Amino acid sequence: MSSIIEIEHLNKKFGDNEVLKDISITVNKGEVVTIIGASGSGKSTFLRCINLLETPTSGAIIYNGENVLAPGYNLPKYRTHLGMVFQSFNLFNNMNVLQNCMTGQMTVLGRKENEAKEIAIENLNKVGMGRFIDARPAQLSGGQKQRVAIARALSMNPEVMLFDEPTSALDPEMVGDVLSIMQDLAGSGLTMVIVTHEMAFAKEVSDRVIFMDKGVIAEEGTSEDIFVHPKEARTKEFLHRVLHPEP
Repeated sequence: MSSIIEIEHLNKKFGDNEVLKDISITVNKGEVVTIIGASGSGKSTFLRCINLLETPTSGAIIYNGENVLAPGYNLPKYRTHLGMVFQSFNLFNNMNVLQNCMTGQMTVLGRKENEAKEIAIENLNKVGMGRFIDARPAQLSGGQKQRVAIARALSMNPEVMLFDEPTSALDPEMVGDVLSIMQDLAGSGLTMVIVTHEMAFAKEVSDRVIFMDKGVIAEEGTSEDIFVHPKEARTKEFLHRVLHPEP
């Protein structure tokens, strides 16, 4: 497997608060990596550092062999290779579904309108939202908005898709639809890094699971390593807490 992103000794501070401490991981092409851990463990900040929505305090992010944090590196071009799906959808409310999926292609990638439209419709069909192309976000449920957000990210043809707890803002009955689409994407060979609290989903789709605790990677391994044979006491404690909650 060839690596696509290598994170080396990444640190992130907000003032005196050290949120990420010496994080190093490699993401390989076609790999599905899930990141689990309690709220406040640094998972979302780590994801936001990968696509530079947050600037790391120190460390390196190597993308296809080059450090994207080096002076003079073409950051806008790097960002076009990463798709991001947020908790809160981040759709443009003044645009319909189709326009939401076309605008980034035209402004960032320079695609012509017809091409952008064709690609947008293809991806909206892929996530089951093709018949909603004229709807505004305000007319959609949370699950539908998140499916549009996934189609929008896919329309940019990213090499890596980042998902930041994509189901956390959804009603329980909407969660399955979104997870099912993500499962299909995982099966298609797309490289994915997913922050999630859906443990059954993480166990099923992951090539590798990373457990974060208090800003560090406490343990990482295959699904079986983490969910069936965890080694670290804090991993065991976290899994017990989320899989067997107190009544």
